[in-house]
Amino acid sequence: MRLGLAGDTMLGRGVAERLRRDPPAAVLADGVVEMMAEADIVVANLECCISDVGQRWPDPDKPFFFRAPPGAAETLAAAGIDCVTLANNHALDFGPEALLDTFRHLDRVGIPWVGAGPDRDRARAPAILTGGGFRLGVIGFTDHPAAFAAAPERPGVAYADLRAGDLDWVAEAVRGVDADLVLVTPHWGPNMVRRPVSDVRRAAAELVSAGADLVAGHSAHVFHGVEGRVLFDLGDFVDDYAVDPLLRNDLGLFFIVTLDVGGPTRIEAIPLALDVGHTRPADRAEAAWIADRFTAACAEHGTEVRRDGERLVIEPVGAEPAGSTTR
Repeated sequence: MRLGLAGDTMLGRGVAERLRRDPPAAVLADGVVEMMAEADIVVANLECCISDVGQRWPDPDKPFFFRAPPGAAETLAAAGIDCVTLANNHALDFGPEALLDTFRHLDRVGIPWVGAGPDRDRARAPAILTGGGFRLGVIGFTDHPAAFAAAPERPGVAYADLRAGDLDWVAEAVRGVDADLVLVTPHWGPNMVRRPVSDVRRAAAELVSAGADLVAGHSAHVFHGVEGRVLFDLGDFVDDYAVDPLLRNDLGLFFIVTLDVGGPTRIEAIPLALDVGHTRPADRAEAAWIADRFTAACAEHGTEVRRDGERLVIEPVGAEPAGSTTR
């Protein structure tokens, strides 16, 4: 199976304005859509609700609220995204009403979701996708905020407290998935950091030990390195965010991971440039910066990256995260 992975996909604010006036495909350049089409299945982190209803979450300390118009569902479908995770700190920006509306819009265009639900059981449930001759189970969860957590009779996100080391339900879900391969896609750790924090590294090892074939995280807004079957952070994919001049969150990667029973056999990372509300293939100078940054980030985990034309390739895929055991 060739699995495509897109990081934080934020279709609110300035991106939403573009979606209202331009065709659905306007936020992604043709070259980006073409690279996505190489994958059998594409999974993304949808970092907003899709709705025109609801009220802002009543937290005076919450600085950002992201809501995409209903037409954003067509944008995702037109791009070829096959599944989204909603387990993040923006799924409930406009409350339970908007979250439930998001489910309806995704259903309308035939895109399954994970990581949120009308109750806790549904939020924690996997999606089962078929591609490349395999059945892929996808599980999403987030470690923030606790206030967004779904309850037995309350809509919300699939929450796990990494600081407390509370991953029992996630590990049980991984072991219980009826599929050939299992992807866990967590929204974990702080924003705008260069490398995964210790809580994230410990959790990654536990997820691999539980049997995850691939772990692909997000939240930092910048891509991190790869260690074995763990992509610690995918970075951003579409947004309108302010740009840090050192971390360069306006430069990203789209990943295509070749998966077989037992885990990934090849990881391709394709450089992207994120303009405001529009993502395109990186130009030569941008791609060179991305290549240097990604190579250094992977080297911190003992992972070697080679360049294959415009792509950054890890092959063969190396050792597991420290503390983990293989299946």
